[in-house]
Parts: sequence; structure tokens; C-alpha cells
Amino acid sequence: MTSLTPYAGDDPAQRASDLDRDRVAAVLGEALATGRLTSVEHADRLDATYSAVTIGDLAPLTRDLPDAAHPPAALSTERHRVSAVFSKIIRRGRWVAGRHTELSSVFGALIVDLSDAVLPGREVTLELNSFCGKLIVTVPANARVVDEGSAVFSKRSVTGGHGDGDGPLIRVTGNARFGKIVVYRGTSR
Repeated sequence: MTSLTPYAGDDPAQRASDLDRDRVAAVLGEALATGRLTSVEHADRLDATYSAVTIGDLAPLTRDLPDAAHPPAALSTERHRVSAVFSKIIRRGRWVAGRHTELSSVFGALIVDLSDAVLPGREVTLELNSFCGKLIVTVPANARVVDEGSAVFSKRSVTGGHGDGDGPLIRVTGNARFGKIVVYRGTSR
């Protein structure tokens, strides 16, 4: 039994679940972040991952990557936290975001660009909390954004809206208190 077949034997004809696809996506994201895959290889394999129907379709996608049977990225990408306290932090470029990413700013500024970030699945939750601080997040151009947060004596602007339909779903939660939270869509390349 492997991590791709948690409920049955190694039957390659078994239908793949969303969790199976997300585990493979996490392995691929880690491989991209560590330089084992190029961005083109990653994109091709990620497309194949989310169009896979059976376990047999998923298995070859990670066979040449280390520890594919027990993906370390599956645990490391569950939660991620970045916090700016009396400071300014900028996070951009190629980095692995968590399935649940908590971003907080307390009397500081936190600027996060998810345009080139490796997202661990088709749905990511961003918990944005600002207290007397500024938090600015750029989401991918094709992302679908759902705002479920709140604000008290603050500015909260989430303009991501609905993407093209094939991008990730980014759920924005958290609250702003005496601060500023801005979420906007990046440009298509």
C-alpha cells in the first residue's frame, strides 16, 4: 500500500480521489521548489495530475522523484505562517505556500506575491490578520477569490473576483483591526 492508495491495494485501476491528486501536486511542488523539475515539466505534470482519473494515471508522475511513496511535502505544505511585527517583509518569487497560509502584520508591513508561488492544491486558504499594520497580497491572474473576512476601523479591499475558471480557488479569511488589507489579481504573462 502506498500513499496514493490509502484505502485499497495497489490496483492501478482504482479511481483517484481529490486527496490523491493533491498529494501528487504537493510532491511536484516540492520538486519544483528544490530544482528537480523545471517550470515547464512541473506545469505539464500538474495538468496531468488534475486530469488523472485512476491511481495508475498518477503513479508515473512522481515515480522519478525521491520518496514519492511518502511525500514529505504533503505535511510541510499543510500550514504556513509569515508574520511581520514592527517590520517589513516582502515574499515573492518561487516559494511553496501552505494549503492554509496565515499572514499577519502587527505595526508592520507584509507584502506577499503568490503569482509565482507553488500552490499545494486546487484550494488554498489565506488567513489575513492585520492589527495597525498593512498587508498586501497578489494572487495569480487565473485565481478565483472568495472573501470571507472582516474589518473594524480598517480598509479591506479584496478585488480578486472570479478568475478564468481553471485557476486555484483562494479563500480569504481573517480580519483587519485599525489596519489595511489589500488583495488583488496579478497580471497575466
